[in-house]
Amino acid sequence: MTHAALLRMARKTELDSEYARSAARGAIPSLLGDASEQVLTALLENPHLDETHLCLLLEREDLPQTILERIARRRQWLSHYPVKRRVAFHPHTPRLVAMRLARELFLMDLVQLSLFPSVPAELRRLAEELILGRLPQLPLGQKLTLARRGSARVAGGLVAEGHPQVVRIALDNPLLTEAQVLKVLSQEKLSATVVAAIASHRKWSYPYNVRVALVRHPQTPLQRVLAFLPDLTLRDLSELCEASTLTENLRQYLRHEITRRAERRSARNTAKGSHLG
Repeated sequence: MTHAALLRMARKTELDSEYARSAARGAIPSLLGDASEQVLTALLENPHLDETHLCLLLEREDLPQTILERIARRRQWLSHYPVKRRVAFHPHTPRLVAMRLARELFLMDLVQLSLFPSVPAELRRLAEELILGRLPQLPLGQKLTLARRGSARVAGGLVAEGHPQVVRIALDNPLLTEAQVLKVLSQEKLSATVVAAIASHRKWSYPYNVRVALVRHPQTPLQRVLAFLPDLTLRDLSELCEASTLTENLRQYLRHEITRRAERRSARNTAKGSHLG
């Protein structure tokens, strides 16, 4: 591109910026899609620009970070919740700005933020922490909604909290993971209701590691523990025998299972030797 062409382009951008800075309210929508960062910067200085215009502007996923920073610095604009929400969710919003605004979002927007795959992991984790921090103050209806729609970590937090109706729904949450169930079972002071719900759940009572954790937990009903023992390896049974959380009664059951398997193995070896002989 020639020097003259560059000068013409620069002059046009300058004129467009001057127009954007003082354009009438009705002309602003046509400027929201401008590709020039300089023009958009000038548009933000237009006194006729309002929150409706900003919401439309923030729908653009290609907005430069500098524009988002300028919007985030204006508390007057952020006092309008739809603007604040869009800035927090925008993929180009600076990390620290997004994390600051996340603390001011409504509960269900935090849930949405925690589930967006395009949101940085650090921001998703903060959203989960904010949700978990609000759990004690939430009414039952909101907890039930979170149990159905929350992330794995949020569902796990609701299970650990122990409300029977919420626990049942949270355990059925398709996002709940084995890692979160194991995290719940690692809490020794967990309510017996929660442990019993996991131990009898049609999905979570079957994973091997969950069964080991249930056998180890002091609140697991004995009937369920005895049903799990035949599926555990000898190595895990031996390690569980040393667990400090086990009652002496349960420890005897484990030792009996170990002895039973040892005798059965010995009988098989004897029968095999007799057959070979």
